[in-house]
Amino acid sequence: MKYKALVIAKVVTRREGKKKTIKLSIILSVLFSIIIIIILLYFTINAETIHYLSTTPIHYEYFIAAVFVNLIYWVLWGARLKILSNAIDDSFNISLWESTKIVIANLFLANITPSMAGGEPVRIYLLNKDGLNLGGATAAVLGERLLDAVFILIMIPFALFIFGGYITNFYFQIGLSIAIIIFLVFIGVFAYALKYPIRTKYFLVKIAKKIQKITKKETSQYFIERISLEVDNFHNSMIFFLTKGKKTFLYAGIVTALFWITGWTIPILLLLGLDLEPFILESCAAQILIIIISMMPTTPGSSGVSEGGTAALYSVFISSSLVGVFVLLFRFVTYHIGLIAGAIFQYRIFKSVASFSMDRITSKK
Repeated sequence: MKYKALVIAKVVTRREGKKKTIKLSIILSVLFSIIIIIILLYFTINAETIHYLSTTPIHYEYFIAAVFVNLIYWVLWGARLKILSNAIDDSFNISLWESTKIVIANLFLANITPSMAGGEPVRIYLLNKDGLNLGGATAAVLGERLLDAVFILIMIPFALFIFGGYITNFYFQIGLSIAIIIFLVFIGVFAYALKYPIRTKYFLVKIAKKIQKITKKETSQYFIERISLEVDNFHNSMIFFLTKGKKTFLYAGIVTALFWITGWTIPILLLLGLDLEPFILESCAAQILIIIISMMPTTPGSSGVSEGGTAALYSVFISSSLVGVFVLLFRFVTYHIGLIAGAIFQYRIFKSVASFSMDRITSKK
């Protein structure tokens, strides 16, 4: 009886610890974002800003349109997830609304973790919960990452061509170089896992044993068999995408391009709302570089880093007196609204914004 009570106490303590970690990430991500925006506003708002905003007609309809476009961005993300996951298993058929709900729910953890890494487990778990095998769900979600990485890598030369002459800061150049290397490493690891599934199984089991050795838990035979099964499911699913499912991957690739381009129209609409020149090419190039910067594992949700990067890039073609206002609008539409919507959907699904963990996936039979 005492042993059982001790086990229950340990489980409760571990869950409370995870909830505290998530709550800390929430606080830090929001705090970083707010602090950097306040600093930007402090150093950029001046008499010229006040005069411009008071004398220039502000087109609020463009701000509303930007929010609407952000919703379309989520729907396109859901459409891509639907295309990839439905193709893996003929018996699995998720609706566009259901896949979009998964995407919105994933926004909360994605927006409070570095590189948006917290969103992947949520999408994997919810696809698995809806009936897709874990390996297939993992393949669909990692397939999204692969498509994103390939598309962004293709667009990097365009971004550097537009901004090449403006990026003179040595540290900024180093940061971009590191981000590009991380992209390439990701693709390399992905390709290795796909080509050598047996080695991948061995590596994952070895890591699991080391982790459980540190936590003083025994590695069960079921856990080892589960890793082996899901690596096989993942391998088979990705092979399907690259062979019989080439058309599916192509369609998902087209949606990926539409997905990102739709997101890039948001800052253009905000510029029009402020009665500024839209700078379409320059803005799209800036968005590509911001994506690379935000994908680096730095702060929770890349808060602070994204605001600073946005200010640095857009100050090239926007008056310094309006940069702070623009960053405030941009991050509100693309980050804070997603954080709020994600929290609402995650709460409705998990009954708590801090209850989700990878244990839901690994313990699900």
